[in-house]
Amino acid sequence: MPPFNAPLRDLRFVLHEVFDAPALWARLPALAENIDAGIADAILEEAGKVTSHLIAPLNRSGDEEGAQWQEGQVTTPIGFKQAYATYIEGGWVGLSGNTQYGGMGMPKMLAVQFEEMLYAANSSFALYSALSSGACLALDAHASETLKNLYLPPMYEGRWAGSMCLTEAHAGTDLGLIRSRAEPRADGSFSITGSKIFITGGDHDLTENIVHLVLAKLPDAPPGPKGISLFVVPKVLVNADGTLGQPNAVSCGSIEHKMGIKASATCVMNFDGASGWLVGEANKGLAAMFTMMNYERLSIGIQGIGCAEASYQSAVAYARERLQSRAPSGAVAADKVADPIIVHPDVRRMLLTMKAMTEGGRAFASYVGQQLDLAKFSDDAQERDIAQGQVALLTPIAKAFFTDTGLDSCIHGQQVFGGHGYIREWGQEQLVRDVRIAQIYEGTNGIQALDLLGRKVLPDNGAALRQFTAQIRQFAQQPNAPYAAQLLDAVQRLEDLSDWLHTQAASNRNEVGAASVEYLHLFGYVAYAWLWARMAQVAEQKLAQDPGFYGAKVATANFYIQRLLPRILSLEQSIRAGSASLFGLDAAQF
Repeated sequence: MPPFNAPLRDLRFVLHEVFDAPALWARLPALAENIDAGIADAILEEAGKVTSHLIAPLNRSGDEEGAQWQEGQVTTPIGFKQAYATYIEGGWVGLSGNTQYGGMGMPKMLAVQFEEMLYAANSSFALYSALSSGACLALDAHASETLKNLYLPPMYEGRWAGSMCLTEAHAGTDLGLIRSRAEPRADGSFSITGSKIFITGGDHDLTENIVHLVLAKLPDAPPGPKGISLFVVPKVLVNADGTLGQPNAVSCGSIEHKMGIKASATCVMNFDGASGWLVGEANKGLAAMFTMMNYERLSIGIQGIGCAEASYQSAVAYARERLQSRAPSGAVAADKVADPIIVHPDVRRMLLTMKAMTEGGRAFASYVGQQLDLAKFSDDAQERDIAQGQVALLTPIAKAFFTDTGLDSCIHGQQVFGGHGYIREWGQEQLVRDVRIAQIYEGTNGIQALDLLGRKVLPDNGAALRQFTAQIRQFAQQPNAPYAAQLLDAVQRLEDLSDWLHTQAASNRNEVGAASVEYLHLFGYVAYAWLWARMAQVAEQKLAQDPGFYGAKVATANFYIQRLLPRILSLEQSIRAGSASLFGLDAAQF
């Protein structure tokens, strides 16, 4: 498997040159004291070393060995435990955590770039700390001060891990059907009983404790999702002074044997009267858990970008070296028996598609990170509200579009290798297997699309959508804005289609489900077009400084606008065809 090299030059380009993140941080008092351009670059540099040299070398061996379960105990592959100990010494788990409890307090714009490197290096390894970071976020937002002081410091430190226990065998997306029970005790704790499946990092040997966030129902809970509460249930009980006590009544019944992410333990977790403590208000647990779920949805979206980046790096290196046939225009490497395959138009199509979608996704992830920082740290209430609305609107796109196109990119990378892409030693088939789950967990991409269209666009007649598209119009109306005509046409199509769907859905609710996935993709392509135009604008202004780097940006932007953005035309046509053809067969006819 070829080595992974952190794309630091491009990460800095997006952070500093496209978004001017240091200027944003300087005007947000909570960030200004912690971060500036120099600190950000130093963190990225160190992150590049950690992911490239410590974590990436364990990727293939971890896949070959996988996590192991024996007599209720889970062990991670050889090297993981030692690497994790080194990893947490750098404070990476608490990178964007609350400084009051030991986190580093770094902005989300920086954290999403670190997460991309981590997933590109080793998706299985990345998941252990990603779940911990999400659990910390939920506890910080909703737990009592007692619970936060007890759990957050060792979790940010990385000595304790976190997990998210939602799914049950009969209840996946429809969490209102869960059966796990929470019985109150006289001491204020609760007895938690039930089984959860598909629990990422539910058990492992990387940390001395695992803090489970568990959804369960109280005895007097109302039916459905309004009767769900959230509990913190540690694997090992914690004494009042923060030291570890006796094991809790929590056990791992088995781990799943999966298509990919084999070094990540996906567990069946059993709670047999385990001690738990309420997080937030009774019967308001689903809202509290969504704090973690939304974090994980963005994080898993970034898994799609990371895997695509790793696949691209490998495919480019191979295409430059693999000799096959001559270029259509004549010999390029006349001194060799054949030309490298990068001369062939179809190979270049695949590589440019990978490059355009991965770098577009990187910019989009950083934009969502920017909105998260504004929503959390801005002193302006209106700015916070607008940013939070944009986060709600864009999170399902980030999760689903990043991972749908991430799989596409990994398949392109595998295809560039031809037969060798199907062979384990080259690493491409592992990336295809590893990235595939990202379209499924943390809410399937179909659910994300329904959330976008049915909950974020249609109910308020597109108010949040138009706040987003207004930015595109404002950019495109600048003098000499790159691709202004194409942008204005694309954004008009998005708005018109949204209005049309609003009208159609009023008389036929099937229209939402029929259109939602294609609508999300169309939205994604339009958003990437805006970001590619912004990147091209910066690159054109700096072309003389570094023709190689900035010239590649301009050329890739041209490719995106000319060859990928037109996909919205077919998506629009498909959506406007309506839902009737989906119901032309009876169930028995399938």
